[in-house]
Amino acid sequence: MNFKRLTFFLLLIVVLFFGAESEVSAKDKTAKRVVHFSAITLYHPIVMYQRYQPLMNYLTEHTAYHFELRLSQDYRNIINFLKNNDVQVALLGGATYLEAKEQFNIVPILKPLGHDGKPYYRSVFIARADNKKINKLSDLKGKSVAFASERSTSGYLVPLNELYKGGIALRDLSKHVNLKYHDSVAREVLRGNFDAGAVIDSVANMFKERGLKIIALSDPIPGLPIVVRADLPPEIVNAIKKALLSLDYNNPEHRKIMEQWDEEFRYGFAEAEDSDYNSIRAIVDYLVKKGVKIPR
Repeated sequence: MNFKRLTFFLLLIVVLFFGAESEVSAKDKTAKRVVHFSAITLYHPIVMYQRYQPLMNYLTEHTAYHFELRLSQDYRNIINFLKNNDVQVALLGGATYLEAKEQFNIVPILKPLGHDGKPYYRSVFIARADNKKINKLSDLKGKSVAFASERSTSGYLVPLNELYKGGIALRDLSKHVNLKYHDSVAREVLRGNFDAGAVIDSVANMFKERGLKIIALSDPIPGLPIVVRADLPPEIVNAIKKALLSLDYNNPEHRKIMEQWDEEFRYGFAEAEDSDYNSIRAIVDYLVKKGVKIPR
């Protein structure tokens, strides 16, 4: 079975699963207002569904609303979803949040905690574990590097910041590309198509046992913002915050629920506000002064 046929088959399974789920939840949907949720494309859509649907189930069960996952094709797509009210709640990256904020009114309400209980994550440079020539950031001069989407905070913006601070410009690399998903970057590095890559730390950790190593870590990045449209009724916002802030990863019963979710969510949440992302604004300003074109 070739790749296209396999992808079609897998997508068909997801569609059929969605249909079955919609039949099962028909009564719930008629009784509850539907709230649509989307998320930046860290993974292939099938993987996104597997990792984010359990969170939708939890929110539906623990609020007076029915949450439906609407997957976006790319970072630009999710901004349009929010702008057009196709989704009301979304997980964004810091840079995507700032871009969307310039276009219309959205409000950050929560940010995920890391495994250490702090509301931060990191960008990670990776290489094959058997690559003896690349062990630190400075080794990337003259090498090929794969990045995630050019609108990704941890997969492009912050890695560029780290490179430029380390005295490495894009022109110093032998080749660089932007791929659609973070897991695509990891796979391309594993296949040997690129010497190194830059991804979010959760993806790097997923692939470490498959033959990748971490060669550099960024400074802490403020947690990915969960945002809402500013016109979303306060009672819905409060219900989301109450349901998620009540979870404690140290509680065995809560942990059992949270371990079904993507690693970005499974350690709990803290409240978020716009000023949390001033450090991202500072990175954008720094790169612009360096002559780097930031997508807008």
